[in-house]
Amino acid sequence: MNARYFVRKLSTLVVTLFLTVSFNFLLFHVLPGSPVQLLARSGHYDAAAKASLTKLFGLNHGLLTQYFIYLKNMVQGDLGFSYTYRKPVTTVLGAAVGNTVLLVGTATAITVFIGIWLGVKAASRANSLTDTAITVTSLTLWSMPDFFTGMILIFAAGVWTHVLPISGIETPGLTVGWLGHLLDIAKHLILPALTLMLVNAAEFSLITRNAMVDVMVDDYMVTARAKGVAKKVIVWHHALRNALLPIVTATALYVGMVLGGAIQVETVFSWPGMGLLIYNSVEQRDYPVLEGCFLLFAIAVIATNFISDILYQVLDARVRNN
Repeated sequence: MNARYFVRKLSTLVVTLFLTVSFNFLLFHVLPGSPVQLLARSGHYDAAAKASLTKLFGLNHGLLTQYFIYLKNMVQGDLGFSYTYRKPVTTVLGAAVGNTVLLVGTATAITVFIGIWLGVKAASRANSLTDTAITVTSLTLWSMPDFFTGMILIFAAGVWTHVLPISGIETPGLTVGWLGHLLDIAKHLILPALTLMLVNAAEFSLITRNAMVDVMVDDYMVTARAKGVAKKVIVWHHALRNALLPIVTATALYVGMVLGGAIQVETVFSWPGMGLLIYNSVEQRDYPVLEGCFLLFAIAVIATNFISDILYQVLDARVRNN
């Protein structure tokens, strides 16, 4: 690996993280106004109570001092205190992060696998009925919003046929063993994961198909066919390998999109993850929780883009030589 390239990308990562953290601070400490004023709207807070809350939230310092305190606390793992849940933000996030990772991780694994497989099938049969069917279906699914797809699945599988649960992560009051508990969670996971998969697998299918169609007409591909190389080897080894760069880019961008889509999907299915937590925190104006959620989302997107940059160097010799 090119050490200069790695150091340059790592430096960019550090600067981007710093700017993101700074913007996150300004977004939630300047624009919304004082949380004390928001809490005092009920009229039950006297001057002494307001002063106590101001000190509790650290608002008795200047903005620059608050910023340095924020950085120090963040490095120590302290993201503040939730106005609504009356708990540290890290505790609130900890209960939601695992559920979102389960949903997004499951959906992502299925999405990438099925999307690439469909794209390869379409490209290997370019301009055929199979290619047309996959492309038209992918375009249709890609144009559908996540929440709309979710509501269709809720009606079809939950309201109409009653074959799957439509909300939550587990059945309330269910007393079964650990295996039954896992199966219950898996049943609740199917519809939200399927919603994310249907929309996003369509995107991967189209990107893979277009990238491979471009590669399939290159001179070395024509030469491989002329030499009698098996079609499966040409498609899966040569064509797919050389079409990976757009797919890697799509995967990096996908993380940001799927996290945004998770907010809608988790709200529709009442899945107790970070998406639903963000929705509830917006309604309740719980700015410390929103700040923590946005910070984690930003770190996930930045880290994914950094990994994709490193993969670029591994996959493309032109990048390695720069």
